[in-house]
Amino acid sequence: MGRPAMLTVDDDQAVSRAVARDLRRRYGQDYQVVRASAGADALDALRELKLRGGRVAVMLADYRMPQMNGVEFLEQAMDLFPHARRALLTAYADTDAAIQAINVVDVDHYLLKPWDPPEEKLYPVVDAMLESWQAAGDRDVDEVKVVGHRWSAPSYKIRDFLARNLVPYRWFAADEPEGRRLLDAAGAGPEAIPLVVTPDGQALAAPTSAEVAGVVGLSTAPVRDFYDLVIIGGGPAGLGAAVYGASEGLRTVLVERRAIGGQAGQSSRIENYLGFPDGVSGAQLTERARRQAGKFEAEVLTTRDVVALETRGPARVVRFNDGGELSAHSVIIATGVSYRPLVAPGVTKLTGCGVYYGSAATEGPACAGTDVYIVGGANSAGQAALFFSRYARSVTLLVRGDSLERSMSYYLIQQLAAVENIVVRTRCSVVEAHGDGHLETITVRDSKEGTTSTLPCGHLFVFIGAEPHTEWLDGAVCRDSRGFVRTGPDLLVDGQRPPGWDRDRDPFYLESSVPGVFAAGDVRANSVKRVASAVGEGAMAVTLVHKYLETG
Repeated sequence: MGRPAMLTVDDDQAVSRAVARDLRRRYGQDYQVVRASAGADALDALRELKLRGGRVAVMLADYRMPQMNGVEFLEQAMDLFPHARRALLTAYADTDAAIQAINVVDVDHYLLKPWDPPEEKLYPVVDAMLESWQAAGDRDVDEVKVVGHRWSAPSYKIRDFLARNLVPYRWFAADEPEGRRLLDAAGAGPEAIPLVVTPDGQALAAPTSAEVAGVVGLSTAPVRDFYDLVIIGGGPAGLGAAVYGASEGLRTVLVERRAIGGQAGQSSRIENYLGFPDGVSGAQLTERARRQAGKFEAEVLTTRDVVALETRGPARVVRFNDGGELSAHSVIIATGVSYRPLVAPGVTKLTGCGVYYGSAATEGPACAGTDVYIVGGANSAGQAALFFSRYARSVTLLVRGDSLERSMSYYLIQQLAAVENIVVRTRCSVVEAHGDGHLETITVRDSKEGTTSTLPCGHLFVFIGAEPHTEWLDGAVCRDSRGFVRTGPDLLVDGQRPPGWDRDRDPFYLESSVPGVFAAGDVRANSVKRVASAVGEGAMAVTLVHKYLETG
């Protein structure tokens, strides 16, 4: 197919020649460098490449260009080569504008001009983009097909499961021609919905998430019975522990019951994570961490629900809901937290049919031209408001408290204030949800005004509270009154070690009341509920695992 292309577009001829020269110097042997001086010319070049069956690995676009700026160009270029990695070229004075523009297009990086020396400021960024492109490949991906109903909770559950596990799929409504054709071809009736069709033609009628995982290439079965380290939970803490554990030679397996990434994986944009000045989506961060763990040969199992933890001599054993089990020298509990259910009449019935927990990014396009309501006042709610504001006519943030300042980062509050179609209503709560088959209206109580009103609403996204869901640890490890796992100093009462502690030492900082069982991230009592701290605790827990294995 010939060499893949690297395309650069800049209306400043001197800059255009310079970036093309630097790219050819480093990558010219393996890639053809295509240069354009305007967005329209670059699109013409891309269309010609498309017709010739060419591939595009990287696109670099100047932020400020007449007629068509870099963001507008990349939006259109993505339709032609969606797998190409993308970067904006920007002057220092435009940095803030470029960072904000990156929220509009899923850009991988931005580069400051000038980038001299390229060995320090250009090539490392391009190397990272090429590595990402090579890992994903620039080819048509065999897609899973999903046939279902728009307002169906089971259909939404399957779509959300595939999206959160980064499995490409194509959605077909059951009442549209292609959806009916797929149902007919499978010999399936309405009871088969949702219908999942694999690239090799296998049809699954109303499958469970575990059944889908088994046919789309997700690992669900361990390759051995005994490990050095079992990690329960695939959020930032679990992924951090998997990377560090496997990279340091421990036989490591990570077990996740739903989707890798946890709550962070659902975030549309994380902007305060160290090393990503232009922000990173939860899905991107998750995929990079998953690939990094795989690079060090950590096993990752999905749709495996751990229901019990036992001690059998020196072994720590986790049992699954299907009766299977895994044994290891040590365990890290990193199950995070889940959003607390919204308790109001009608909500449970309409969950998955207009009421959603978390950002539910798959619903973004469906929100076009509608009024969206978001319940919650923390960072996750603010990030979701910014994401859905790109689609919805209006986004209203319903906050129970008096203001956002106590619960949301300053930078997010400033961004929300700058978006015209986002409204923040404080001291408000949803007291009822209404709809026949799908959400149609909500009743909102405004305690500040002392009023109650029923408002049209097709999409309600809930981001309230945090529950650890650690009931499966009953009788196994010490937890606080809310269910969070106590560790280290929190286990010592009046200087006394926890009941049943059989070591001649105090528990290590992240160690639970069972020696060799550690907790990291949001599930741990008194932890800092931030992505960066969760990753750090995952890494720290591995260090303490080594210490435990060495000293007991």
